[in-house]
Amino acid sequence: QVQLVESGGGLVQPGGSLRLSCAASGSIFVLRDMAWYRQAPGKQRERVAYLTESGTTNYADSVLGRFSIFRESAKDNAKNTMYLQMNRLRAEDTAVYYCNTITASLPWGQGTQVTVSS
Repeated sequence: QVQLVESGGGLVQPGGSLRLSCAASGSIFVLRDMAWYRQAPGKQRERVAYLTESGTTNYADSVLGRFSIFRESAKDNAKNTMYLQMNRLRAEDTAVYYCNTITASLPWGQGTQVTVSS
């Protein structure tokens, strides 16, 4: 079974940057279109960016121009990792961030908390 593990979150001041990582076990990760999601307190989980197997990216309007999704892949599928580079962070980016497929078809990981505050 594929397991997703997110990391890289933390406390950052407005205008700062963070890079989140998503590590997945299982070769299925290489084959699927992947995405980053976030859930703020009291709000529904939303998709903020996705990256297709062919390299197409898409971003929510709220993060367009500030976030960048990219992926490394290796012959060793255990090293497959996806990233979310987040720049010019705002208070409204505060949330728990998760990775999953574009259709959210895999079990959710524990997420990584991002807090943007001065």
